[in-house]
Amino acid sequence: MDALSRVKAWIGGLTEIGLMLLALAIVAALLVGGSLPFFGSVVGNIIGLVKELGNNGLVGLIALGVVLWLFSKRSVT
Repeated sequence: MDALSRVKAWIGGLTEIGLMLLALAIVAALLVGGSLPFFGSVVGNIIGLVKELGNNGLVGLIALGVVLWLFSKRSVT
């Protein structure tokens, strides 16, 4: 069980780093504007994702709910 908790801690840590990088990319794209060399078109991708979920109606709403539930239920140990 100790190995499983270590793997979960690693995955949680990597997820936290990914979310921090996403937040950094959004702020940098809003400050600088346009497409950044390292981060790409993060804001455009997020807008496309929201638009795609909106076009799918109820299925998009359910998918968004599942994603939000997954991110809200996790805890980094």
